[in-house]
Amino acid sequence: MILLILVETVPAPAVARDVAQVRWLPAQAENLASWIESASGEGLELSDNSGDQVRSAIGQRDTAQLDKVAGEAAMTLLRAWRGRCCSEKRPGWWHIDGAISDEKLEQGLADALSSNTLDAFLRSIRPGHPHYQALVDELARESNADRQKVLRANLARWRWVPARLGDRYLLVNIASQYLTLWDKGRVLGRWRVIIGNPSSRTPVFTTNVSGVVLNPWWEIPPSIAAEGIASFVRRSPAAARARGYIYQNGRYRQMPGDNNALGRMKLIMPNPYSVLIHDTSKRELFARDCRALSHGCIRVDRALSFASRLLVRDGWTQERVEAEVAKDATRRVVMSKPMPLYVTYFTAERAPSGEVRYYEDIYRRDPIVLPAQAKAGTDIYGSSLGTGSGICTSVTGAARCPS
Repeated sequence: MILLILVETVPAPAVARDVAQVRWLPAQAENLASWIESASGEGLELSDNSGDQVRSAIGQRDTAQLDKVAGEAAMTLLRAWRGRCCSEKRPGWWHIDGAISDEKLEQGLADALSSNTLDAFLRSIRPGHPHYQALVDELARESNADRQKVLRANLARWRWVPARLGDRYLLVNIASQYLTLWDKGRVLGRWRVIIGNPSSRTPVFTTNVSGVVLNPWWEIPPSIAAEGIASFVRRSPAAARARGYIYQNGRYRQMPGDNNALGRMKLIMPNPYSVLIHDTSKRELFARDCRALSHGCIRVDRALSFASRLLVRDGWTQERVEAEVAKDATRRVVMSKPMPLYVTYFTAERAPSGEVRYYEDIYRRDPIVLPAQAKAGTDIYGSSLGTGSGICTSVTGAARCPS
């Protein structure tokens, strides 16, 4: 009897290249040395002589020494660009992580050396946002030591986010109190926002926006209901209902409408901080220079225009959004492609006009507080003269964040 034994052929796993076994060409090492020398202009504190060591190894024509020195220097530079060394350490309040593990960096470096695409690989790890390069250019021009410290702090923050944020994404800068919509490196829209009071700060975090709720209900948290809404509903149910407040199925709620604390729309954006981006019934507050007024949530100006820009790829115009809102019925609109959202904190940023502007450090997170200095009709932060650099920190009575 003949036994037939079938052996299943399993493809061999791909063998990862060891960066220590990949040879450095002199031209590649020279390219690396140039990047290392320019790193100080990005606010990075690499070894003062690492670039010289690489060039010395090139001159010695010692292949093993060049591989060792260049490999170590390259990894230090790559870690630095991903916020893992050589500048300010990422603090606990920054909840966006752009770090890349040594394993992935080493593998990418080995692949780049083997395929002779080192320069492209280095550029893919370095922060690629145009605001980062604008701050690098400003640091080269700036002679004021205090402003240099603020610029370096903000450059470090850019190294704490992913090198590439995506083709289409939303970016909130808490310090500037603006939200921007980006598409392929260009700003498609810019909206004023209201952010958290210094005593109830809006967190720095990232999530995905998957849709919009038009005419949302406000599910009132028990802690907020206990502050007065609950007694108001029990004491004067008719008056409370006229303002949209009801008690239903064991909870206090506010019906959709112009009085609703969420306004006419909110984003679908799950996150562990219970923070929303939404409209508001108090739209006059957007006229203020300082809009640190909420209990942590982000209220957006021209909310229906904003919603229509997010939904345009799914066939929604502003007219269609407004018509749907006019029905006063809650409508959940899911986007066909979710969009990344980054809620950040940059006190120095390239303005739409091109120059770098300094914004008030309302949460006191910079290494130094810049003094107010009159320039072209504004103080150093860009606010109107006479408002004072402490205007945002003096705000009291922050409104509760709806949930």
